[in-house]
Amino acid sequence: MATSRVHMPRCAIAGVEATVAETAHAFPRHSHDRFGVGVIVRGGHRSASGRGLVEARMNDAIMVNPGEVHDGSPLDERGRAWRMLYFEPALLDGVALELAAQCPGVAPHRVELTQPVAHDPVLKALFERLFLISVTLPGPGDAMARLWALLQMLGHLGRHHTTLAYVPSRAPAGPITRAKARIDDDPAAQLTLAELAAEAGMSRFQLLRSFAQQLGLPPHAYRMQRRVVLARQWIARGATLADAAAAAGFADQSHMTRAFVRLLGVTPANYAAATR
Repeated sequence: MATSRVHMPRCAIAGVEATVAETAHAFPRHSHDRFGVGVIVRGGHRSASGRGLVEARMNDAIMVNPGEVHDGSPLDERGRAWRMLYFEPALLDGVALELAAQCPGVAPHRVELTQPVAHDPVLKALFERLFLISVTLPGPGDAMARLWALLQMLGHLGRHHTTLAYVPSRAPAGPITRAKARIDDDPAAQLTLAELAAEAGMSRFQLLRSFAQQLGLPPHAYRMQRRVVLARQWIARGATLADAAAAAGFADQSHMTRAFVRLLGVTPANYAAATR
């Protein structure tokens, strides 16, 4: 049986989270609030998202955009291993501004990573250097070196692996956007499907179908994901696991643990140990 280990070590750069994984765990459909960039270090990985089915193998770079729904499974029973860094979207603002300068008069809505998988030895080397000095061997006097490594990697991403998505004007929020915002505002709330449907001004069936079509997840799965995010925030601030479970809307600590393992591949206790 393959070794299974998912670890979220501290990262010395504000706005960046790290993951080290060696597992045969199959992750269900989910999304992240941040840009993700990583490297497969052993085995192979298969993922399906809105950009189709892709496979990544050892030494390939893997990338994901905020809000991009995807899953993940190993290519075989031996599992796979990878390292990942998740960046707050604001860290890529400079890339967007630089690219926008090439298109006078048009304001960028967002920057997007263009490929889920890329065989790019330069990106791999830049990622590994950034990971080494910010996660593996973070020294208190290395702030300038970390910033330089971060800028080098983001600059390479901006030149070779990003594009800009534009919106000509801000459109009024649609019904699914309002329903999503209701969940985002308070993931712990015990909202019923009927209440969400009323918020959106449609039937429960219409809400289920339209929500899944637009966001890639049904409302209950999206809310569970947001509850895991909320619980992570409480745990990172020092809350006990029981208090974090209650604050995030889980029935109990066991319920939270099952959701953590399913979505993140790590238990809340292990996550707490890595953040304290």
